[in-house]
Amino acid sequence: MKRSRINDLITEGDEMIRRHGFVLPPFAYWTPDEFRANAARARAVIDARCGWDVTDYGAGRYDQMGLLLFTLRNGRLADLRRGGGMCYAEKLLISKQDQLSPMHTHVIKAEDIINRGGATLVIELFGSDSEGKFAEDRGGTVFCDGIRRDYAPGEKLKLTPGESITLMPGDWHAFWGEGGDVLIGEVSTVNDDETDNIFREPIGRFAQVDEDTAPLHLLVSDYGMHLPQGRRA
Repeated sequence: MKRSRINDLITEGDEMIRRHGFVLPPFAYWTPDEFRANAARARAVIDARCGWDVTDYGAGRYDQMGLLLFTLRNGRLADLRRGGGMCYAEKLLISKQDQLSPMHTHVIKAEDIINRGGATLVIELFGSDSEGKFAEDRGGTVFCDGIRRDYAPGEKLKLTPGESITLMPGDWHAFWGEGGDVLIGEVSTVNDDETDNIFREPIGRFAQVDEDTAPLHLLVSDYGMHLPQGRRA
């Protein structure tokens, strides 16, 4: 993806987020120079990979397959392993009309996906086989706003603004906006986008960036190149 397009998408995304009554934290608006100047104080943000994420899944077709995300907070894997402490994460996402987030599941992460506003969010669901792999002939059980719902293989659930679904590891899912763009909330266990996204097809999680202009704001995938690095616990 061209950096200029990423910059435009971040600006558009922030405008949509604000239209729906959400305001992002101050570090969302830091320039790269401001992020570098605040790197020591922002160590927890950097290590948790909080911030902007714009992906076309490496396919180069963002309008057809892509997602814009902002990770607001993310817990510590060490806390999750010991069963106490900061074991949660929260994101905002924007799924554009008919823009696919491709079929995937998670090994560790359970998540609530919430339609925070805009159009209808469509979620396509499949179950797993005994090894956790995609099973086109298996359904499963989810909870929508706390109400149990069994789903058939390939069933498409539609969430209108205010509605939510709880997805557990092994619930294979893809999603997109229907009738317009959708602002999505995600509340989950600790999030590790580098290792805990298991896609049905062999695609990438992050975009390859063509640096045709300077970044307006850093992506989480930029931190390793632009910021001092430490080890996350």
